[in-house]
Parts: sequence; C-alpha cells; structure tokens
Amino acid sequence: MECKIKNDIGTVFISEDVMLKVVGYAALECYGIVAMSSKRAKDGLVEWLGRENLARGVQIRPVGDMLDVDLFIIVEYGISISEVCKTIVDTVRYKLESMTGVTVRKVNISVEGLRI
Repeated sequence: MECKIKNDIGTVFISEDVMLKVVGYAALECYGIVAMSSKRAKDGLVEWLGRENLARGVQIRPVGDMLDVDLFIIVEYGISISEVCKTIVDTVRYKLESMTGVTVRKVNISVEGLRI
C-alpha cells in the first residue's frame, strides 16, 4: 500500500516502507520503550528488533482514506505502561500525520514484554 497526496504541483507517492519507518522511529523516541518486537506466528517467539528492523514491529492497515497503525513493543520495567502508551499514540499520530499528510484513525499498541 502506498500513499498518494495530490496538490497543485502534482502527486506525491509515499511507499509503505517509508511510513513504517516513520512510525518505528517515532515510537522509539518515546521514553520507556526499549525496543520494537516481532511475533512469529508459527512458534510464538518474540524477537527484539534494533533500529535496522523497525518496520517489522509495525503494521499499517488502510481504512478508507485513513490508516490504522499496530505497534508491538517492549517496555522498560518500573515505568507506567499506560503513560508510555499514551505518549506513543500521541507521538506516532503527530509524526505520521505531519510528515506524510495521511490521517491516522487508530494507533493500537501491543506490549510484548518487559525489560528488567
């Protein structure tokens, strides 16, 4: 899925990979998040992903002309998970909308683990 933005000058196409990386970097900027994670469906193992594989911890689904974003994260132990998630939702929505011009409908966060 790629995003099309039309304006007076022409049309801008933004690839899905770029949007996934924008979301991944925006999430990792937030305090309390340690890493992105990717859950492998076949064996249920959770992989910790560094900055080189940010897109694997993010899923984007188009809903009409808007997007739903799913994040899979690892959170630091001792920090309020609800506050970390609120910060991530606000940051991801702001960064994605301001950088790409796409409207974000929902940001769903799945906390896959804690780092002690």
